[in-house]
Amino acid sequence: MRLAILISGRGSNMATIARSGAPVAVVISDNPDAGGLALARSLGIETRVVPWSGAARRPDFEAALAQAIDQSGADLVVLAGFMRILSAAFAERYAGRMLNIHPSLLPKYRGLHTHQRVLEAKDAEHGASVHFVTAELDGGPLLLQSRVPVKTDDTEATLSARVQATEHIIYPRVIGWIADGRLRWHDGQAWLDNRPLDRPVMENFGGAAQS
Repeated sequence: MRLAILISGRGSNMATIARSGAPVAVVISDNPDAGGLALARSLGIETRVVPWSGAARRPDFEAALAQAIDQSGADLVVLAGFMRILSAAFAERYAGRMLNIHPSLLPKYRGLHTHQRVLEAKDAEHGASVHFVTAELDGGPLLLQSRVPVKTDDTEATLSARVQATEHIIYPRVIGWIADGRLRWHDGQAWLDNRPLDRPVMENFGGAAQS
């Protein structure tokens, strides 16, 4: 199973996935200055840039993005810090073949600035969510979530670092489930081990794993 990983920034999740042994066909960025491009090349991975030129040109951008993905021969599209909202048509094109990771316990805190919002709300816990991508922003079927405690002295930086450390564990795990045939998309729903996944698998960091 070959991956196309889409990034906009440093590419830390991309590098973790590649170092886990997953076969990455290409790393694509909308940002020609993304630090993750050089990192990918240092790992021997082909890179492509599909530059973002504004919302008015979204159809052209997505057509070029799809062409780059399809030319790579990738079976699975992995969004790893890719900061563009994709259209419903693009999501449908790759339905069941596109994953995202989001730094919150979805459905809480969709969108940006999740760590700040968690601290402002004085939540006791935070985490990350891996999900299939659908037309709904951060709203596709949830697959695996990490959960970490929020400490009284946490800042955005410390909380972000703790959550990101869990991302580097759970994202390769979900990709492995798909590669092993354990996780699949069927009739708009995620199935794990031949059963509908009605709620995400939850892993507590600082506690026992749950499902």
